[in-house]
Amino acid sequence: MSDIPKISDAEWEVMKVLWSDSPLTASEVIEALEDRTDWKPKTIRTLLNRLVQKQAISYSQEGKIYAYFPLVSEDECVKSETASFLKRIYGGAFKPLLVNFLKEEKLSPEEIKELKHILEDKTKE
Repeated sequence: MSDIPKISDAEWEVMKVLWSDSPLTASEVIEALEDRTDWKPKTIRTLLNRLVQKQAISYSQEGKIYAYFPLVSEDECVKSETASFLKRIYGGAFKPLLVNFLKEEKLSPEEIKELKHILEDKTKE
């Protein structure tokens, strides 16, 4: 997981677009983000270039057209970010995070049932 690049919040928005549909041209990424953000096209192109430099995405080129696609999966990035968050905030310990979350969140009966099922499966491992 250490080879997963560190992705900023703004870069995450670009990655979400590429994870949902790729390859995409810069213009297509800009179009996808114009409803969600107030970013200028130049900002989005800068984010694409940063993600290429970080090796989170790459591109294929046909003439003057660049088509961008992710090099890392959303799942890999989520796992890496989760591990980083746990380490920074909870010293790597999962239990305090879970306890804090369960005390603060209102969960539906379905969510509680799903959590119980996950915990039961964990005890069987």
